[in-house]
Amino acid sequence: MSEHPPVTSTGQRLHALDNLRALLMWLGIVLHVEAIYATQHLPNAWRDEQRTLVADVVVSSIHAFRMPAFFILGGFFAALLARSRGPDGLLRHRLLRLGLPFALFWPPLWLASGLAALFFMNRMVLHRWGLDPGVLPELPILGGPNTIHLWFLWMLLWLCVFTAALWRLPRAWFAPAEAALAWLARQPWACVALALPLLLASAAYPNAVLQPAGAFLPEWNEWLYYGSFFVFGLMLHGRQAELFARFQRHWAGYAVAGLACYLIAFAVALRQGPALLIGYSYHCIAWLWSFAAIGLALRWLSSRQAVLGYLADSAYWVYLVHYPLTILFGALLFEQPLPAAAKIALNITATTLVCLGSYALFVRHGWISQLLNGKRHPRRPRGPAREPA
Repeated sequence: MSEHPPVTSTGQRLHALDNLRALLMWLGIVLHVEAIYATQHLPNAWRDEQRTLVADVVVSSIHAFRMPAFFILGGFFAALLARSRGPDGLLRHRLLRLGLPFALFWPPLWLASGLAALFFMNRMVLHRWGLDPGVLPELPILGGPNTIHLWFLWMLLWLCVFTAALWRLPRAWFAPAEAALAWLARQPWACVALALPLLLASAAYPNAVLQPAGAFLPEWNEWLYYGSFFVFGLMLHGRQAELFARFQRHWAGYAVAGLACYLIAFAVALRQGPALLIGYSYHCIAWLWSFAAIGLALRWLSSRQAVLGYLADSAYWVYLVHYPLTILFGALLFEQPLPAAAKIALNITATTLVCLGSYALFVRHGWISQLLNGKRHPRRPRGPAREPA
């Protein structure tokens, strides 16, 4: 989403954040495939007859930190652009990188996702291919326009618009809140306090875990939930020297603490315990594993390697197009005599190959790459043809 790798306050490039963002985007394939084979009730109505508890664990683990970490990075990048280009530069950049791709790709992706879901539901209910809408009278993806999986782009765009507007105000107005948030981030018990607004935003949902509705006008609790991470990212850019060092030094501790919270939430859920305790533990995980992911990336993914660089370049395209593919391949695998693990592996592999193939053929060297990443990659020149002997 940015044509330049993020930089530190000293001008050093942070490829780690680009690499982390790419991996988080690619995890979307795993998340949406696993949801088809999970045993628990999830927002997607299309489900395979073969299911496994492993899919539940994978979905809940990825969901716990993927979007929170995304919004932290989104806030970080917004502050980077505002400081380097000013609020007008931030607004122009985000309208170009977020708003224009959303406007261009949302209509065909919404239609493709709806058709794929309808195919899948016809397979489930009628056991044949078809587009009979009667099988799904209440499927949200077919009930009217919504932002589907692009809700992240939509909300991030508006958070950046608000940031551009507020950035014009005197910085002294926000300095006390920034200092307080930075102080809180340095405390070993930071997640205990940071999880409270998330619990407030999620209290009315099952197990007190928020599920985005994909509405074009999100409810207040979605703004509070994801805005909390975005605001943290805004602060993080100004305090990156101390906080990045802390995340890198203590990433393992954050990861283990998050795992402990996950086990608590899992145990309480199995006993059908208090939903607020399940949700509060889950929201602690969101912060702990986000900090762990940032620290892990800073420690081990700090350079632009060939494979990670290619994944980073293709990640935005993969994020856009993967969702209907996971549904379509799930429909193709429905009622096939295979265990859930095999279907998951086949779906992830097929979706990945189509995403990478379409990126290599139609995106990397053309205008779509320019639109999404601010650059197009030149094609490698072919070597001179050998003259016949």
